[in-house]
Order: sequence, then structure tokens, then C-alpha cells
Amino acid sequence: MKMKPPTTDPGLNTVLNELVKNVQVILGDNFIGAYLQGSFAVGDWDTDSDVDFLIALEQDVSKADLLALQEMHARIYDLDSHWAKHLEGSYVPKQILKREDPARTPLLFLDNTHRELIWSKHDNELVVRWVVRECRITLAGPDPHELIDPIPPDGLHREVLATMHDWSEDIFAGRYDLQNRWAQPFVVLSYCRMLHALQTGRIGSKPAGAQWAKIALDQHWSGLIERAWLERPNPSLKVRQKADPEDLRSTFEFIRYAISISSRYEPSQR
Repeated sequence: MKMKPPTTDPGLNTVLNELVKNVQVILGDNFIGAYLQGSFAVGDWDTDSDVDFLIALEQDVSKADLLALQEMHARIYDLDSHWAKHLEGSYVPKQILKREDPARTPLLFLDNTHRELIWSKHDNELVVRWVVRECRITLAGPDPHELIDPIPPDGLHREVLATMHDWSEDIFAGRYDLQNRWAQPFVVLSYCRMLHALQTGRIGSKPAGAQWAKIALDQHWSGLIERAWLERPNPSLKVRQKADPEDLRSTFEFIRYAISISSRYEPSQR
């Protein structure tokens, strides 16, 4: 039986097929499965979305296979495709993927708009496991329910709260620079999404989080949230442009507001 394409974009499906086919050849028996996560898994994507993926492994990648993967990712990046420049994802050994990893072991990670794998903790979180397990967008391999234990709601809630607080500390300490037209709206939309996740007990998309926030939060913030959404196109250009000073000031205030009300929202028991 012919499998349903993973997305509604034929060009992206071609890039994903090229990625998975090459990874399977390079890794051989070390390959378990490949999955979509992020916007393409939760169902609210557009042409400015990252293409988030996860590759499940039997064990860590060998030095020889890492070299082959680096060459492969560089080749894919050079394809004549918008999507080839916007792949983002990690290679995760099955023993780490199965359940929460409190140590957040660094994983081989490809960042959006990059062509080389690095070691990063970026995807070693319950949020990613939850999206892969619950959305079940499989590119190759077994159902992710076979690889990932159920994510307890209190664990997801705890991780989202910790992310909100830790990120705010980095922002106010100047360790995360949001003074450009990409980072400033990204932070606004991300805090909306995290508050939405606290309220629902589920991981949704940035559009869903923004729409919820404009209704559920103090109406004082609706204009900032709407402008943040409208700023999403052309991120590679906007990351080099200064953020609007008034929106930047309001964003710092919005972060404080989001932190202050985060305890109101508990996971839904539905």
C-alpha cells in the first residue's frame, strides 16, 4: 500500500525523502526511524517554518558515520530547494529517546539554515518527545509509541515552566539578544505558546498559541502579539535588522507578565 506523503508540499516531501534515504544508507543497522516534529507535526506550518526532524538510533554515531552525515547534510543544503536550507533536527540514541534525560545529554544537531551537525542539548527535552510520540508523523521506521514512553502531564508542565523562567533569566541578563526583528517577535510568540501549553497540557503551534493568547490574556497585549505574528516572514533578513524600540520595551514587560501569570495555568485533565 502506498504511504501517505508526510506533508502537503511535494517539494518538501522530495527533500525529506532524500534526507531519510541517505541517512538509512549511511547508518545501516544503526538506523531505527525518522520522524517529523515541530510545526509540521502539530499541523500549523507555513513557508517560514523550520522543518524539524528527529532520527532515532540504536546507539551513538561512529566517527566514520559522522563524517558521512556531515557530507550528506552539506549536499542536501546545496539542493535547489528552499526547504533544503531549513531542515532542523537531532540524532537520538534509543536509550536517551525513551524517557526524560535529566542530564540533557548533548545530541548531534542540525540547526536551521546551517549545513553542519554540532553537539547540542536543543532537542533533548520532553516537549520534543511529546510531539514525536503524540503526533506520530513517521517518515520511516516503527510507530514512535514503541520508542518513547508516555509523557506525564506534570513532567511536561514542569519543563515548560522551567523553560519560561530560565529563558527569561538569560534575556534579562543579556545572554539572549532579542534586539532584532527576528528574535523580538519570536520571544513574544514563544511565550504565548508556552502559556497555551500550560493551560492545555498539550504542545501546540505558535499560531494556535498566538490566537489563544489574544483572547485569553489581558487585551493590552493583543497588539504586540499581532505585530509579532506579522513579523514572521523573511527571518534571515530580519535577524540583521534592529527591533522596534517600543515593541522591544513591551516585550520585556510581556515576559514579566507571562511569568507572573504562569501559575494560573494547569494542564487540562481532558
